[in-house]
Amino acid sequence: MTSAGNADAGNGDWLVGNPTGAQLASALWIGSVGLLILGLQPVLLGALYTEGHVSGDELALVATAEMIAIGIGSAAIAMMLSAHNMRLKSAVLLLLLALANCATAYALTSTSLIAARAVAGLAEGGLVAVATELIARSRRAERIGGFFVTLQTLAQCALALLLALYVIPAAGSAGGFIVLAVVCIASVAVAFIVPDSYADLPKEEQFSNVLTVPSLAALLSVFCYFMFFGSVWAFLEPLGAQYGIDGRTVGLIVSANLALQVLGAMTATVFEARIDYRFAIVAIGVVAVASSVVLAGSPGLTVFWVAALIMGLILLFIVPYQIRLAITADETRTAVLLVPAAQLFGLAIGPVAASLLIDGKDFRPVPEFAAASAAASVVLLGLFVLIARRRRAIA
Repeated sequence: MTSAGNADAGNGDWLVGNPTGAQLASALWIGSVGLLILGLQPVLLGALYTEGHVSGDELALVATAEMIAIGIGSAAIAMMLSAHNMRLKSAVLLLLLALANCATAYALTSTSLIAARAVAGLAEGGLVAVATELIARSRRAERIGGFFVTLQTLAQCALALLLALYVIPAAGSAGGFIVLAVVCIASVAVAFIVPDSYADLPKEEQFSNVLTVPSLAALLSVFCYFMFFGSVWAFLEPLGAQYGIDGRTVGLIVSANLALQVLGAMTATVFEARIDYRFAIVAIGVVAVASSVVLAGSPGLTVFWVAALIMGLILLFIVPYQIRLAITADETRTAVLLVPAAQLFGLAIGPVAASLLIDGKDFRPVPEFAAASAAASVVLLGLFVLIARRRRAIA
C-alpha cells in the first residue's frame, strides 16, 4: 500500500500500510466482481440449460469447474505472486474475465463452455485475492471481511434482479454474460484506485507456514461448513419437489435466501467484535445441523421455508468469525488468504459429494450429508481449540 503510505509500519487500523477509504473500497469492489458469479449461477446457468446449450450433467460440470477454478485462482495468486503492481494485475484480470465472459456468450459446445468458465474462474479467483490480500493486513480483518461479503452479496442481488427481469428475457444467456463482461470492463477504472503495492506483512509469507495442524484444522472447519451450504443450495429445488413444493415457490425461497444473506453479513459486521469467534462458530454450526435435520424430515411448506431462510441468514454471518479463526491459527496471516479458497472448494465439493448419496429420486440424503458436514466443522473447531490450549501449556 505504498501508494497510500510508504512506511511499512501501519497506523492503528493496519498492521502495515495505510490505505485510504477509497483505496479500501476499490479493492473490496474488485474482489466482489470476482464473486458476482456465485449469486448469478442459478440465473445464468439455468438460462443455458433452458436454451439447450447444456444438459443437466453438463450444467453441473460447468458450475463445479468454475467454482474449483475460483478457489485455485484465489489461493495460487495470493500465495505465489507478490502483492505489488496490484493496479496492473487487477486491470489485466478484469480484462481476462471480460474476454472469458464474451467467450461463454458465444460458445457453441459444452466443452468450450466448460473451458471458458474455467478460465473465468481463475481470473475471478485472482480478483478475490486482490481484496483478501488487503483484508489480511488490517487489524480489524473480521470487520472488513464483513463489509466485503455484504458488498459482494448486494451486488449479486442487484445484478441477479437486472438479469432475470430484463436482460435474459430479451437477450438470453448470451446477453447475461455480455453484461458481466461490461461490468468487468467498467471496473477497470476502479482498478487504478487500488493501492499499487501492498506493504509486506511483518513476517515473511511462506506457504510452509500454512502447513501446521492448527491452520489445517481451521481451514478444514471452513471447508466443511461451506460443504454444508453448497450441498443443500444445489439440490434445493429437487428436494422441494420431493416434498410437493413447486419450482416457482422454491425460486421465491432462493430470492429471499439471498436477501437474508445480505442481512446476515450486515448483522455480523455490527456484532463481530462483541461475540467470541468460538462461540459464534459453534452456535451457527448447531443451527446449521438443526436446519439440515429439519429438511431431511419431510417438512411442510412453512417449515421448509423457515429452514431454508435460516440457512441463508447464517451463511455469511459466520464469515467474520472464520476470518478470526484463521488469524488465530496463523499469526503470519497466510491462512487468511486461503479462507476464500476453502469456502469455494466447500461450495464446489459439497454438491458432488452429496450427489453420490442420492438414491433414485430420494434427495433426503442431501440434507443428511449437510448436517454431517456442519457437525464436522464444529468438531474441527474443537480440535483446533484443544491443540491451541496444548501448545500454550507447553509454551
